Amino acid sequence: MHLLTRADRTLFYWLYNKTRNRDCRPILWISHSGDGHLYLCIGFLLWAFEPEHGALFMYTALMAYALELPLYVVLKKVFKRQRPCDLFKPLRTHITPSDKFSLPSGHTAAAFLMATLLASYYPAAALLAYGWAACIGVSRVLLGVHYPSDIVAGATLGITISLLSLHILH
Repeated sequence: MHLLTRADRTLFYWLYNKTRNRDCRPILWISHSGDGHLYLCIGFLLWAFEPEHGALFMYTALMAYALELPLYVVLKKVFKRQRPCDLFKPLRTHITPSDKFSLPSGHTAAAFLMATLLASYYPAAALLAYGWAACIGVSRVLLGVHYPSDIVAGATLGITISLLSLHILH
């Protein structure tokens, strides 16, 4: 087995085993905070109540997500990487994945996209935003639906698309 694959699986099992036979409600809450509803609320609140950057933030976020989502879908179909919960039976996940493949992590891509935009427009929020995005990524591994490398790929995708969007609109 390739060294990176082995390291990825070893780290996956080490993290995932932290949640076996435990109450995962806090981890589920963190993961579900990355489902997309919160991003929309943040965008609308800033658009409505933050006159300096709110509207531009909202337009940049809409463009970024419009670029990220189709690319994420294409990458999933190109890589077709089986989720750990499908590959390693009888591994029991704590949630049902929203699709069949794991690379890249869409939750992580969206979280890092939002964190990068927030950090760009509101630098004081950078630490909180990136910390929250990292927690979303780790939660996906803890719940058994992603490998650590899926998280790295998702973070890279989200950051790249947000930086591209910022470049286009500035």
